[in-house]
Amino acid sequence: MQIKRDRYLQQLIDSQQNGFIKVVTGIRRCGKSYLLNVLFYNYLLENGVADDHIIRIDLEDRMNKDLRNPDAMLHYVHDRIKDKELYYIIIDEVQLMDEFVDVLNSFRHIDNADTYVTGSNSHFLSSDIPTEFRGRGETIHVNPLSFAEFYSAIGGDKQDAWREYYTYGGLPLILSFDTEQKKVNYLKNLFETVYLADIIERNNVKNENEMRELVLIMASSIGSSCNPTKLSNTFKSVKNVTIHNQTISNYLGYLSDSFLIKKAIRYDIKGKKYINTLAKYYFSDIGLRNAILDMRQIEETHIMENII
Repeated sequence: MQIKRDRYLQQLIDSQQNGFIKVVTGIRRCGKSYLLNVLFYNYLLENGVADDHIIRIDLEDRMNKDLRNPDAMLHYVHDRIKDKELYYIIIDEVQLMDEFVDVLNSFRHIDNADTYVTGSNSHFLSSDIPTEFRGRGETIHVNPLSFAEFYSAIGGDKQDAWREYYTYGGLPLILSFDTEQKKVNYLKNLFETVYLADIIERNNVKNENEMRELVLIMASSIGSSCNPTKLSNTFKSVKNVTIHNQTISNYLGYLSDSFLIKKAIRYDIKGKKYINTLAKYYFSDIGLRNAILDMRQIEETHIMENII
């Protein structure tokens, strides 16, 4: 099954040979690798680029663990550039490489190289990109499948497809499962073993239960205005647990940095400014949110707000 991601593919095509490092960001398993290693890769081949002039490296693959070393990566790439023709460098999960910014800046100085990378942590792969790459970094942020992309792949009755979408979300691999239980198991396992585990390990979170409970509260209250103080009060009243505002603020930052949730700040139209006192948080993928709640609280109106 081929999934169309035309908008993102066009962004990559338009960015070819512009002198910038192209950084494709987004929540893990949203299809960044598929975009680069299938859709963009096939586009390059179809447009006359030789296969040996496309250097592809998946740093999540255990076989490539040695290439997480910056010097090893530099040698590996330079050894594969044999002539003056243009080479495309494609690296998956670049944040797993030590000193990756220095390495990518080195690639910028290779006259006949065009570099594309994926990354799953927004802390250093979003607002910092222009600075880190000295004004020569470009972000292409990929979301899970929109309903239009989802429907183009699944087809059939549109209402049935919509119910499927707002229940199980738009992570591409969901389309490969043939039973409801397999879809639910995939989403639950993904949250526990990939997203939550990664957030806890990367940020050295000491209290795993606090983080898990916060995610549950956020999932139960999509569309509700909140801030660290309100969330702290919720912990105190519902869980009989005291968590300081700063700790909750840190946790929210970790969840946002992983792209698991997105923050929407209120905007005062009359005053033409953002109001920072309260915000709404939405899940990047509604299927993950539903799985976190054990497939309960699937109210279409709230879910519609999250999806939009």
